[in-house]
Amino acid sequence: MSRPIDPTDLFDRLCTGDRVALARAVTLVESTLPAHRAMADELVAMCSSIHPETRRIAISGVPGVGKSTFIDAFGSLLTAAGERVAVLAIDPSSEVGGGSILGDKTRMERLATDPMAFVRPSPSGGNLGGVARSTRETILLCEEAGFTTTLIETVGVGQSETMAHGMTDMFLLLVLASAGDELQGIKRGIMEMADMVVINKDDGSHSALTGPARGSYTNALHLFPARPDGWEVPVAACSSVEGRGMTELAAQVERYFTHMRANGELVARRQAQAIQWFDAQLNEGILQTILIDPSLNPIFAALRDTVRNGSTDVPLAIQKAMVALRQRLD
Repeated sequence: MSRPIDPTDLFDRLCTGDRVALARAVTLVESTLPAHRAMADELVAMCSSIHPETRRIAISGVPGVGKSTFIDAFGSLLTAAGERVAVLAIDPSSEVGGGSILGDKTRMERLATDPMAFVRPSPSGGNLGGVARSTRETILLCEEAGFTTTLIETVGVGQSETMAHGMTDMFLLLVLASAGDELQGIKRGIMEMADMVVINKDDGSHSALTGPARGSYTNALHLFPARPDGWEVPVAACSSVEGRGMTELAAQVERYFTHMRANGELVARRQAQAIQWFDAQLNEGILQTILIDPSLNPIFAALRDTVRNGSTDVPLAIQKAMVALRQRLD
């Protein structure tokens, strides 16, 4: 980012499919420098938010389920069929030092060298929801560069993968058949978000466990209320290493998008996600404006001190902060 940045020139090169320009654009939107943020906003504003022909797929699962290896196999299947595939691999950032290993790319050996693919590891930056702060913007940049399918590898199943679900068309949940009680450790919420459940690592000694596990997950899904979009969540099985089941899985993904486009749900989902993005950005903007207000900042700082020394409890401090805010707005 040492050379001067012209957002218009960068956008023009991006639209030609220039991978260097795409990488530079993603670096720009990931930057937290105020000057870069202004240029990033200008660049993203030039991008179309529509792209109805594209597919955005989130891939989640517990650590060790094989997300990166799965994406390498699935993405390679798509590129072999002529699709341009972008992979956004989100790695957890350290809460201590803020760093991230960013090792996912090393586990995607085929896609990393595939001219039809673009693999971008990004740190979560402590962002909740399994994605990075700039993931929405990066999706738009990839689509503007001509990538037809964007695969988002989330940080992993925890208490919150809702943001990943809220910016993609399809939420694919990877599970294992060899994890003892398969349903333990998988929260009901993430099962309800899943548009497809995939039992990965259906190979070797694990294969004998796949059938019973598939039945368990299928039965569990039948306990949930019927979805308003009419989609019945399938449970697939595959071996990312051996390639078994990948073609059938790709067919299920295609069937999902055909179904969602036919009943208008894909458009409706993206419209709802655009509103969620607006609301999130609006809330963040309002919060930042309030926190740097020169008349409110000293008040908030004093209240933090009273909370720190124990002279005021948090609920009372919040009440006082809200009073100060209302007085400022009046």
